[in-house]
Amino acid sequence: MISVSSIPSHSPRVVFRRINDECLLIPLTDNIADMDSLYRLNETGVFIWELIDGKRDIRDITARLAEEFDVNQAEAEKDIMLFLEQVQEFLHFREY
Repeated sequence: MISVSSIPSHSPRVVFRRINDECLLIPLTDNIADMDSLYRLNETGVFIWELIDGKRDIRDITARLAEEFDVNQAEAEKDIMLFLEQVQEFLHFREY
């Protein structure tokens, strides 16, 4: 289960690409892009994705999101948890 103390990191089975004005997560199967399963990220999703580095916990990412988008902590945490649930297959999580 994902919690604020979870530390997310990117799965090696997904690549992040900026193509023109779109930011995409592209899953890989046997090192081949699965173009039928693209996931488009909005501005908030890109911000969160770029903060995921395997070192920051969700609490830290929440604080940075709240500051960047001028929202309260509760709203930022809700947005992050929803995002992480949606892209969970593209991530690994560990607890500290």
